[in-house]
Amino acid sequence: MHCVGRRLDAFTAWLNGEDTQRVREATPPPSDPSTARTAPPRDTTGRTVNAREAVGLSAVYRAVEIRAVSAKQISIDAEDERTGKTKTRPLLLAKPEIECSRSQTVEKLVISLDLTGNAYWLNVRDNKDRVTNIEVLNPNDVTIRTNDAGRVVGYTYRGKDKALHQITHLSRLRVPGTPYGLGPIQAAQLELRGALDTTKYGSEFIYNGDVPTGILKSDSVLTAETAEQARSQWEASRGGRQGVAVLGQGLDYRQTFISPKDAQFIESQNWNTTTVTRLFGVPASLMLIAPGTFGGSVDTYQNVEQDWLGFVRFGLMNDLIEIEDAFSALLPRGQRARFNIEALLRADTKSRYEVHRQAIDMGLYSAEYARDIEGIPDTAAPAAPTPEGTQQ
Repeated sequence: MHCVGRRLDAFTAWLNGEDTQRVREATPPPSDPSTARTAPPRDTTGRTVNAREAVGLSAVYRAVEIRAVSAKQISIDAEDERTGKTKTRPLLLAKPEIECSRSQTVEKLVISLDLTGNAYWLNVRDNKDRVTNIEVLNPNDVTIRTNDAGRVVGYTYRGKDKALHQITHLSRLRVPGTPYGLGPIQAAQLELRGALDTTKYGSEFIYNGDVPTGILKSDSVLTAETAEQARSQWEASRGGRQGVAVLGQGLDYRQTFISPKDAQFIESQNWNTTTVTRLFGVPASLMLIAPGTFGGSVDTYQNVEQDWLGFVRFGLMNDLIEIEDAFSALLPRGQRARFNIEALLRADTKSRYEVHRQAIDMGLYSAEYARDIEGIPDTAAPAAPTPEGTQQ
């Protein structure tokens, strides 16, 4: 688990603008006596929760991962604004960043939006002032410059000023009065702090709790010296070995333990997961929440399908529309970028293929377009029928 935690720190260090080595060195080892396990004080609810800390919650990590994985597997096309017909996909949409694949670029944009509420990319132009490449930036390295009226006049990236046309800014919830977008983590600080404190308290209680592992009981009155001698004899008789311990002086040993429900704070953890699920707009079925938790409905095929529809339309589309609009601004006039979300809206392969067949029969689109939606290469297409009498 310690290795997993180190990889998680490295994963979010880019978004937090932190040095990965410094993060590892600043994290005390579990055996450090200075990390005494005590209940968190009440005033800790006022501390700011950053992206690295929030992703430390398994529910937040999975919610962000689900959104990123869902977005990166969707193709993006160029459409004619008047007719809606798909045009030849420009290189800017097929491979926006020279050093990354399209899916990796989309993944970085979605993660930036979900963890910080903002995403930025640098527009790389040719000698004709056309954008031919982009570079996704660390949102924590970008500062928005505004004038006295609050209007955005430029950006600063790692200490260097950039003009408006050099940076493209994508954001989540837009709040009047600030140029920065408001993401889920920034909006729900108190709830996330409560979830983190609950998880930390449960871990520390188990690691260094005040509940003894067992009790030596006697019906006789024991002096302090006799009690200490009995404890020493008990510990010496065990010596780290498994087996039968021999007691004297009328002593009886009774084991004490904490039930898993009490030790792991299951109800609190379930409630925290449900809160994160609601915050990021991810279906409970994808978050692996037990059916019926907190009065929720039991999963059925129809429920799961409706969850997917709601997730795409009212959850994931928030990020996708931002990306579509940002790319559309870089395409030639009359064209717009559009994610093909049909594969996500239809839950199973049979339903998707039936819709493709109907659309092809109605002349809405071609078999080549259907293969492109499904990610099937042209080489997988059936061979054209050979006229009778023609030799192969």
